[in-house]
Amino acid sequence: MKTAIFGLGYVGCVSAACFASEGHQVIGVDINEDKVKIINSGKSPIVEPGLDDKIHTAVNGNLLRASSDFYQAVKNSDISLICVGTPSQKNGAVLLDFIYKVAEEIGKALKQTERYHVFVIRSTVPPGTLDNSLKIIAEVSGKEVGKDFGGCSNPEFLREGSALKDFYAPPYTVIGEYDERSGSTLAQLYISIDAPLIRTDVKVSEMVKYANNVFHAVKVAFGNEMGTICKNYGVDSHKLMEIFCMDDKLNLSPYYLKPGFSFGGSCLPKDVRALAYQAKSMDLDLPLISSLMPSNQEHTHRAVDMVLSHGKKSIGILGLSFKGNTDDLRESPMVDVVETLIGKGYHIRIYDRNVQLAKLFGANKEYINQKIPHISNLMVDDAADLVKNSELIIIGNRNEEFIDVLKQLNGSQSVLDFVRIFKDLNNTNNNYEGICW
Repeated sequence: MKTAIFGLGYVGCVSAACFASEGHQVIGVDINEDKVKIINSGKSPIVEPGLDDKIHTAVNGNLLRASSDFYQAVKNSDISLICVGTPSQKNGAVLLDFIYKVAEEIGKALKQTERYHVFVIRSTVPPGTLDNSLKIIAEVSGKEVGKDFGGCSNPEFLREGSALKDFYAPPYTVIGEYDERSGSTLAQLYISIDAPLIRTDVKVSEMVKYANNVFHAVKVAFGNEMGTICKNYGVDSHKLMEIFCMDDKLNLSPYYLKPGFSFGGSCLPKDVRALAYQAKSMDLDLPLISSLMPSNQEHTHRAVDMVLSHGKKSIGILGLSFKGNTDDLRESPMVDVVETLIGKGYHIRIYDRNVQLAKLFGANKEYINQKIPHISNLMVDDAADLVKNSELIIIGNRNEEFIDVLKQLNGSQSVLDFVRIFKDLNNTNNNYEGICW
């Protein structure tokens, strides 16, 4: 495939060399003439193990060349991979000027060409960047996106020092496609790469790299903070984390990583508080661990604000315990929501098959008596009756029973889902809203 790569920095150089080595005809484009000359001489302008040999072989095999001519690059290619820099500004915002400048130049080139072309952003950019770029191209070229040209988001997952290995063995290849034709064209470029190919919405693709990198940062900070408190206890932190990482059922897994409601129950809040207190008692400043409870509480506040924004006073709650298929009410965030709404004069009805007040005892009963002793006046035994007499339905925990209950809505009621009870949102209507989706 004839491919133009704009921006011969780290990602651009690696991508150019590797795609060329896979047999694609690659033109690397950069305004820096020194980079152009270095690549055309068969050398790498950056330091990366194995890259010099890759570029040398590709250049000698007439599969890779570099240029500063935007027009010729677009004219002689089917696809453009945009790998220019997106540096941080002083306020933390991403500078997208280089992306949009390339889009403008490509628009000028497309104005003078007739072939279908796909504009692909490989740089890390916030959601909406591809849409804005395609608008620029359409405006400058006078051509129609989806007809005369297409667009994709295609984030990279290359680590410095192991970029060649990462290129050929990525965790996945993500294509956020403007339309099917755009995605299918780009997919041809990856036909020899052995990795799961994910074709998804553009904005989802644009967020993937941010999710990955921020989570990596969280892991580094978590490891360092655990190490800090371990050192003060005389605990070997590396032995601890070796054991921690052996758990791939919960610790290193998709579990707990689905957006939903606040955490609760008898374990997480108690243990987070305990570790934060231990650190504080040792005069250790551990910002990540200390932020967990405030962050959790803020998410509960966010849920309450969403309820208030609907302006409906009659509220039906499906699920009160902190987790579906349990009767544990201790530190259930739904109890906090109920308490707040009662205080603001809302009429509340609650249905939870697993929470039968007559059978509550021990810590559970004590918690209810202390937190919301008047809960018995709020509980109902008939979910259908609750739905019928409520203006707003809140899904408080995950119970498959609630899916059938929601089928009884009369069309005028709204649903506020805290747990994403529906996997496929196509089954919902305009009266449905998720807490963070």
